[in-house]
Amino acid sequence: MTDMRMLDLNLLKALDALLETRSVTQTAARLSLTQPTVSGMLARLRDALSDPLFVRSQRGIIPTARAEALAGPLKAVLHDIGALLQSASFDPAIAELTVSIAATDYAQRVQILPFLAFLRVHAPGIRVSVRPANGQDLTGQMERGTLDMALTVPDTTAESLRSRTLFNENYVCVLRADHPAAHRPLDLDTFCRFDHAIMSHDGTQFRGATDMALQAVGRSRRVMVSVPNFTVLLDLVRSTDYCALLPSRLAKMENGIFVTKPPVAVPGFTKILIWHERTQSDQAMIWVRDHLAKIAL
Repeated sequence: MTDMRMLDLNLLKALDALLETRSVTQTAARLSLTQPTVSGMLARLRDALSDPLFVRSQRGIIPTARAEALAGPLKAVLHDIGALLQSASFDPAIAELTVSIAATDYAQRVQILPFLAFLRVHAPGIRVSVRPANGQDLTGQMERGTLDMALTVPDTTAESLRSRTLFNENYVCVLRADHPAAHRPLDLDTFCRFDHAIMSHDGTQFRGATDMALQAVGRSRRVMVSVPNFTVLLDLVRSTDYCALLPSRLAKMENGIFVTKPPVAVPGFTKILIWHERTQSDQAMIWVRDHLAKIAL
């Protein structure tokens, strides 16, 4: 049985950092310690937990099965201790913490980038870890304490999570700025004659909301390219005659494209912010969520 007297908060923080970095050198730099000090802490952890915890490899150190099993609970414990020690008031100007946010490439462009610019001025000590949101176990990550919040849509969100509506989005049609059909009204016949490109999260889908909207009025289009993110889709539109539909907030940020209303009504989507109950009362997380929501207005 592990003797709890052999463990202290600094050892737990060192173990958490080692699990994240898989490197004694990087852990030492993160914790502002020397490498011998971190090596000594690892030796104490091994004695206390009766497990090697890490084994050496060509790329650093690899956690054992016991260490992997500790990662989630350890992250949660450290977060809870931080919340316990945190004062009732939160001062963003002097706060030092890391916030992890999952978001699609669309949400990263329209929501995360302006939020990062805001933090540089108002909360320079807050670090942000931006994670991909597509196909990830967001609920599990939040339960384990490895993710603080995510920008997503309602139909993919577990009922057990807290949520806040940020904005409603609609789609616009985009062509390259010097496309032969640009800068004039776009009718349905012309729209259907175009070669189209779409974004699907894994790049495998050639049908989407636009195709269902066209089908409802007895029409169809020819989708020739499916790409996994909006950045590639935009580059493709700028350099070819392809037509595409993009969320309006993203389209208005871009140069070199012509933006117009689609000739058929295409349903939009609602973007929401989600988080776990365990961070509901955390003052730092409340501040972050509030200002993410303000940027969405």
